Amino acid sequence: MTAPDLECRALTKRFAPDAPPAVDGVGFSVPSGSFFSILGPSGCGKTTIMRMVAGFLEPSGGDILIRGRSVLSVPPNKRPVNMVFQHLALFPMMNVAENIGYGLRRRGTSKPEIARKVGDVLERIGLPEIGTRRVDELSGGQKQRVAIARCMVLDPDVLLLDEPLGALDLKLREHMKVELKALQAAFGTTFVYITHDQSEALVMSDAVAVMNRGRFEQIGSAQDLYYRPQTPFVAGFVGDSNRWRGRVTRVDGESLELQTDGGLTLRAARNGRAIAAGDRAEVFVRPEAIHPARDAAALEGCANMLRGEVSTLLFNGAASRVRVRPEGAGADTEIEVALPQSGAFAGLARGDDVWIGWTDAQAGAFAAAAAE
Repeated sequence: MTAPDLECRALTKRFAPDAPPAVDGVGFSVPSGSFFSILGPSGCGKTTIMRMVAGFLEPSGGDILIRGRSVLSVPPNKRPVNMVFQHLALFPMMNVAENIGYGLRRRGTSKPEIARKVGDVLERIGLPEIGTRRVDELSGGQKQRVAIARCMVLDPDVLLLDEPLGALDLKLREHMKVELKALQAAFGTTFVYITHDQSEALVMSDAVAVMNRGRFEQIGSAQDLYYRPQTPFVAGFVGDSNRWRGRVTRVDGESLELQTDGGLTLRAARNGRAIAAGDRAEVFVRPEAIHPARDAAALEGCANMLRGEVSTLLFNGAASRVRVRPEGAGADTEIEVALPQSGAFAGLARGDDVWIGWTDAQAGAFAAAAAE
């Protein structure tokens, strides 16, 4: 069996003996040629993992293997990895070709070989004519590709990317998500990408690890994380969700009934989790899983049906939503609902009456102890 390009075993990092671990026994493997992302909020430990893999930090415990060989005793400049930082760190006094060839010059590669390799990598990133241009003459997207080319010309086994799109404006960031995925596929190199932006991770990655407080909560495909979250943190962090807490009044097979703290009675899927009647629990429902309707008859088959009033209209083109205040619920209870793209609800306005509904299978329930 071929060893993965990167494997971390029980990786741990403490910055002080009595401090909580910044990274707490994390283990994962990244197959060759894949795009793997670590997604989590600021301070969760994802950059610490990246810096340990690169060799800038020494682990407190565990092991790091690249293609089956431990690199714990290997200095950063000898490891078969390269790193792209958020601010790219291109040298302004060098032109593009000199920037890309810098690492090769440090290795003592001959000038003809440097010229050949730099020309080849410029072709592969789709910028064959910019070798003589100055860095400050490049657009943000071009700088991004040059920074990646400077790493890729060294043929690393693993490329580490530390929030490289964070300094770009929104429109360019959206474009570069597609570009980065295409570049990774073109080079066939293993990318390990860290970000707090769920859209970046979901769009680009073959697999995503969701990190929280030094640990991985779940590793899976974008679809797994979005549709089958295994923990309340993943359900709340990946994508948008309506979220209610309350007490379980009944359990019926794989579904349950919950009386929320805001006065709603809801049904949700238990999904095999250990929840019993009388337990505190938390329920998550995606806005796009909720169907708006003009009357209750249109919601036949929905285990949850509520009548309410539109309290807020959030127009955003294809991502438009409304917030609905259901009858009989507390004044602070609002449910966010995605508007369908059929145009049937284009005229919906604040103050309108509306019905909303969803099935119990579209609502995931977690025990409250796990959610806190």
